[in-house]
Amino acid sequence: MLFSSTIFLFLFLPVVLALYFTVRPALRNGVLLLASLGFYAWGEKALVAVLLLSIVSNWALGVWVERAVQRGSGKRIVAGAVVFNVGLLVVFKYADWLWSILGHALVGLGVIHAPLPALGTLLDPSSTWHGVFVTPGGQIRLPIGVSFFTFQATSYVIDIYRRDVEAEKSLVNFGMYKAFFPQLIAGPIVRYRDIHGQIRDRIVRREGFALGVRRFVLGLGKKVLIANAAAACADAVFAVPAGELTAPVSWLGLVCYSLQIYFDFSGYSDMAIGLGHMFGFTFLENFAHPYASKSITEFWRRWHISLSSWFRDYLYVPLGGNRVSRGRTYVNLLVVFLLCGLWHGAAFNFVVWGLWHGTFLVIERIGLGRGLERQPTILRHAYLLLVVLIGWVFFRAPDLAYALSYLGAMFGLQAGAPEVWHVDLWLDPVLVAALFAGILGSVPWVPRLAAWHAGLESRGRGRLGLALELGATAALAVVFLGSALELAAGSYNPFIYFRF
Repeated sequence: MLFSSTIFLFLFLPVVLALYFTVRPALRNGVLLLASLGFYAWGEKALVAVLLLSIVSNWALGVWVERAVQRGSGKRIVAGAVVFNVGLLVVFKYADWLWSILGHALVGLGVIHAPLPALGTLLDPSSTWHGVFVTPGGQIRLPIGVSFFTFQATSYVIDIYRRDVEAEKSLVNFGMYKAFFPQLIAGPIVRYRDIHGQIRDRIVRREGFALGVRRFVLGLGKKVLIANAAAACADAVFAVPAGELTAPVSWLGLVCYSLQIYFDFSGYSDMAIGLGHMFGFTFLENFAHPYASKSITEFWRRWHISLSSWFRDYLYVPLGGNRVSRGRTYVNLLVVFLLCGLWHGAAFNFVVWGLWHGTFLVIERIGLGRGLERQPTILRHAYLLLVVLIGWVFFRAPDLAYALSYLGAMFGLQAGAPEVWHVDLWLDPVLVAALFAGILGSVPWVPRLAAWHAGLESRGRGRLGLALELGATAALAVVFLGSALELAAGSYNPFIYFRF
């Protein structure tokens, strides 16, 4: 169930809010748990069993680890918990890909003469669960959000082992934390240690609820009015045969995709954070205008913050981080970003995307970063955008061959078919407005405006501040109305981070 859908906006959310504020506080976590499981089952049906398995197993593992740590042990238990969680992710997300690689390797070695059949076809088709876990094509079904709730569970058990937090004794409370629908399917990755106090005791105040509504509407507008418009063009361009692409068309498609992925995911994060406020939770920020960065190092402090900080705390630092030799530090960075790429998808183009970013992080540490600091700001922004845009080609392309051909078109290495494909096919007023809004929204002028607005009252200009606040409220109402009309009209409404 998409946040940007009429059934969520006008049925699911109002009903859940009504129930939540009707029951007594002791029952509210139970209401949220049942609502969240229903939210997940709406799209995944019986695959909700995977989520339930993860909830029950990690709740029990957390209690077990805490008791073991109190006795001075627990290392083997936490290692087993990590293996269980990562194994769950591997089975559902990477098994088909690894099986395919094995098949092609065996063909290359001459052991077999044809690739192996799809992994799912080897399972008993008469089994009751076959249709649940296997697609008609024989692939293992990928549960939505499995990467997010697996990382969430892994950090929970590790934090208990590190004594950063106590285990949650209530299965209902833990289940609510794991399944809480605002962040279940696409993050941000909310760590138990950051909100455990809020799980047990929280108060929803009028100001917090209003803030949540405003943040949700802002995210909805980013998703529906900007990301969806950009997505229609990006998807159309990336569907063109690579050999027929021209430079203008390929650049237009890439710019659209860059805005789509940012406003799609940051918009969803805004909606998740806003929903959290409505129920009394405060989630950490997940984006901080990453396209305004001046280096790849800065970009990864601003992009998908919950993921990059997760890899830092649970992989990079345990590997030694930057406390080891320079060479080992560089290897650690490459390993982290190799796995970051794989986290996004089981394909070699994601591996290349991860190593692309990891390589530039290493180069910046070697000396490029110091050189960039001496350059004009506009050149530093241009460098960042060029590296990120090239990386998005590998991220979006269906395979490496298409990505390389797409890059060739971008830099004029192929003629393409300009008589068939040209920018006028997509560059209509709606897309132009979305591109303008997207570029403007990628710059951190809103926080600066908010800070200026907050200072008006202290300078004795309260009436101007009130007028601006009323204007902002009216603008949000227009954004909500425009988004609702777009959704009611059945406009193009994909959400790309579901696949990750």
